[in-house]
Amino acid sequence: MNKTCIVFSFTLLSIVGFAQQKQTYNLTLEESINIALDSNYTAINARRDIAKAIKLKWETTAMGLPQINAEVSYQNNLKQPVTLIPSDLTGGEPGSFTPVTFGTKQSASALATLTQLIFDGSYLVGLQAAKTFLDFSENAEEKTQLEVRKGVINAYGSVLLSKELVSIFELNKKNLEKNLFETQKQYENGFTEEESVEQLAITLLNIETELKNSQRTLLIAKQMFNLSLGLDIESKVSLKDSLDDLTQENINLGFLDITINVEENIDYKIAYNLTEQRSLELKLEKSRALPVLSAFLNYGTQAYSDSFTFLNSDKIWYQSSVLGLSMNIPIISSGMRSARTQQARIAFDQATTELKETHQKVQLEINTAKSNYKFSIESYENAKKNLVLTKRIEKKNQIKFVEGLATSFDLRLAQIQLYSAQQNYLQAMLNVITTKAELETVLNTPNFRNKE
Repeated sequence: MNKTCIVFSFTLLSIVGFAQQKQTYNLTLEESINIALDSNYTAINARRDIAKAIKLKWETTAMGLPQINAEVSYQNNLKQPVTLIPSDLTGGEPGSFTPVTFGTKQSASALATLTQLIFDGSYLVGLQAAKTFLDFSENAEEKTQLEVRKGVINAYGSVLLSKELVSIFELNKKNLEKNLFETQKQYENGFTEEESVEQLAITLLNIETELKNSQRTLLIAKQMFNLSLGLDIESKVSLKDSLDDLTQENINLGFLDITINVEENIDYKIAYNLTEQRSLELKLEKSRALPVLSAFLNYGTQAYSDSFTFLNSDKIWYQSSVLGLSMNIPIISSGMRSARTQQARIAFDQATTELKETHQKVQLEINTAKSNYKFSIESYENAKKNLVLTKRIEKKNQIKFVEGLATSFDLRLAQIQLYSAQQNYLQAMLNVITTKAELETVLNTPNFRNKE
């Protein structure tokens, strides 16, 4: 019994350990993107939309194919209807009527009908509309992939930024604690004023507050990153790439020279799909004035009895069959069809105007994205230079403060300037990554790695 319990416990622990191991990830940015494109909730539903569009296309196609329906019925006349006939027909008194019951009390029938649509203008338009809807779903799925990819890049970069901020605040806190300790000793020995201690204490308090906030921000950033990948927000994920490496990989001014036709932009494609849809709706309303021609063939059998004997092998069933054509010809709708057609025409004109507007908007988005990307690179270069300068200034003020040539207020200003430059530098790095992703999305060129 004890051995069995030990084996069971060991097996259970192994399963739990394996499950925990499965929830641990160590990812590069490209690996994260690949996971998101497969597992992101929005991406999953976008693929389902395509599957629905394919089924809708077949549903529309099947409407023009042969349709077979069957009907089986059983009828029991609990009270059979009575008909009055002149009595003189049966030798009775003229001028009087005799009640007569026709037929049997019970009856059963089976009928199968084959119908085939021969011509229907709305059916032909429906086939075109189904294909257009499939194109729209595919374009919508492509846009979803682009947006998911951009979201993962932003989330990945935000986690790296938060981690860098935590590291910097921890280092600054450590250095400040050392400075405060040394200054406190100098004050106790009468070599500096109490204000110097107080200034450093204020700066340290602010850094501790920023550190706590950045730690909370890092936790939220990790959860948002997990969500963008379609993972449980509590999953353990570590990132392989560094913020500096991703920044350097995304600095490529040659990318600004890439040009595409506006028609290749995914937003323009979707707007064009809408225009096609409105055009088909106009054709549909026009087609409603055309006749609808269909053919049918049915085969049936009936049986009659005063009692339920329809399952007997010797029961006689009477056969019947009909072949025919049916044409529905619209004649007068009192202006209803005309009103619907005019509404569809106006909707088509609106879609055409929106397509022209989308063309201009996309061109503006491309120009704006290129400008923002170039500005982010310039800001990054400036932030890097400013960081070097502020480090130098802070170091000089540290030396002057120790030698009594600078006040604690001067040192605090230099420290605050350095901390601000550090944060600006990290933010500038993230901006390079995110603006490059935005430009790639607008250009519909999701190639993250620069190709030499």
